[in-house]
Amino acid sequence: MFIALISLMGGMLVFVSVREHLLSMLLSLEYMVLMVYLMMFLCLDFGSYYFSFIYLVMTACEGALGLSILIIMGRSYGGDYFKSFGVLL
Repeated sequence: MFIALISLMGGMLVFVSVREHLLSMLLSLEYMVLMVYLMMFLCLDFGSYYFSFIYLVMTACEGALGLSILIIMGRSYGGDYFKSFGVLL
């Protein structure tokens, strides 16, 4: 449980520090989602795995939405490089 918590903090650190590409931000978000799922799986008892299944379904929808945004940005602007937008300087 402690290792999953440390890994979650590492994912948050990567998400905050690396803001150049949308793909690296999405990968760090997915890593944090997996660590939260691991902590949920370790903390829940055997009768309440239904909530972890709902969590996995919601994170799959979040991943599909992030991937579609990445594809739209790639087609519209030619890449996922944030610094070319001037939004996140």
